[in-house]
Amino acid sequence: MTAITPDYHPETAVWRHVIPAGEPCLFEVRKGQRLRLLDLEGNQAIDTLFYRADNPRERYDPQRTLRRQGKVYLTTGSVLYSNLGNPLLTLVADTCGRHDTLGGACSQESNTVRYAHDKRYMHSCRDNFLCACLHDGRLQKRDIGANINFFMNVPVTPEGRLTFEDGLSAPGKYVDLIAACDVMVLISNCPQLNNPCNGWNPTPAEVLVWN
Repeated sequence: MTAITPDYHPETAVWRHVIPAGEPCLFEVRKGQRLRLLDLEGNQAIDTLFYRADNPRERYDPQRTLRRQGKVYLTTGSVLYSNLGNPLLTLVADTCGRHDTLGGACSQESNTVRYAHDKRYMHSCRDNFLCACLHDGRLQKRDIGANINFFMNVPVTPEGRLTFEDGLSAPGKYVDLIAACDVMVLISNCPQLNNPCNGWNPTPAEVLVWN
């Protein structure tokens, strides 16, 4: 059973922003602040990368994170570790129950390989990450690594393969994280239309931050 903490009221948030369907967002969360990722309409994948704000070369490391917790998926209690072995954030509440760390971000290349050559120029999460990095200036192409897919359902088959399935989320589901240090949060509100990770219909998502 996933632990649920008391609700934080949106009107008390120090910052909140609705990310339009298929769009990126880059912002900072300070040490000790609480970050909520909110699936407004349900079944929407939120591709996310985390960086230490004072040293963006230190970033979320999925291998270290999974190895230390001994689980493939993230949920309440999971600690997100950096490539230097330091905790970046901890999941403290989760009304969905499972989040993907293996499926990666969609890109021109993956759309072509997985689906068809004519899908190459469809908008992708990697495009979103690149656009946000170029606009902000603190991150570069080399800083885009393996990401977390919040609310995305990617089961591992008995043969060790990955499949993309309908999401486990629903309208109003959320995940809360507490920052262990000042972090930069880079989000692509996934525009994917070729698999069911967004229910074939990308929708807006909201981010909220409390002190």
